[in-house]
Amino acid sequence: MSAPLAERVKAEAQRLGFVACGITDLAPLPHAEALDRWLKAGFGGNMRYINRQAKKRKDPQLADRAARRAVVVLDNYYYQEERRDPLGELEVAAEKTTPKIARYARGKDYHQVTLDRLEQLAAFLRSLGAEAARPYVDTGPIAERELAQRAGLGWIGKNTMLLRPGLGSWFFIGTVLTDLELACDAPFTTDHCGSCTRCLDACPTDAFVDVRVLDATRCISYLTIEHKHAIPEDLAPRLAGWAFGCDVCNEVCPWNERFATPSAIEAFRPRNALEGAGAGHFDTMDEATFTAQFGDTPLARPGLARMRRNWRAALASLGWREE
Repeated sequence: MSAPLAERVKAEAQRLGFVACGITDLAPLPHAEALDRWLKAGFGGNMRYINRQAKKRKDPQLADRAARRAVVVLDNYYYQEERRDPLGELEVAAEKTTPKIARYARGKDYHQVTLDRLEQLAAFLRSLGAEAARPYVDTGPIAERELAQRAGLGWIGKNTMLLRPGLGSWFFIGTVLTDLELACDAPFTTDHCGSCTRCLDACPTDAFVDVRVLDATRCISYLTIEHKHAIPEDLAPRLAGWAFGCDVCNEVCPWNERFATPSAIEAFRPRNALEGAGAGHFDTMDEATFTAQFGDTPLARPGLARMRRNWRAALASLGWREE
């Protein structure tokens, strides 16, 4: 077990712009029964790939049998919106009439931004002698949050998000599986949520069945990104203006209110492609224009047709009606 090598890996992760790095082994994870119950209850909706990959999500060794360690990093994407109206009056008005996009999707797609730097970290591991070094960022059957907790990076909050002291939860989790026998970090074993239930209470669609149990089929992020059909009639009025994803359970978290820090990664800076967008913004857009504006952002995942659906539904949830 090489502690000096582990420190060199962490230093390289920091150089690449990751805000934290931890290392853990690939022993089976303790959440196996909870995942089975979650899937059996149907909380995964049409995300059938989770069922297909369930064994690997419970036992990370199955994702890469040559690997022995997971190098886990956190990539901060938080950017505070620029305020053009010092008194906030215009923003308050816009909040009531303009659909919202989740903070992580307002810049360049993290699958490109984070994965590119994970590839560089994997190359560094190979320079240290690794034969296996495979990166993931929401791109494979990896239980990122559980591995991050075991790598000492934070605890899983009541909203199922990983929380890190002094940082909050505005970050992506990246992982590199490697065969290098690096020294492991101690797991994060304490829960700092206390009696707080802000995230559970604030959910617009009551998607939390219990503490740390999310019914994805009620979650706005699922409905606007993964759900391929019409948004259910009982949930559409409760979108609270969200047209892609939802930040509510992050926004109300005291850890984020206190510790959110602007990202140093320029590619995550919000773009202004939707600034001043009207009710028919996506209705009048063709595929070529959509790809030109959003092809390298997370909005490309649902595509133009579903963004039209989302935009209309979000407007309707804000009280807008076609005349």
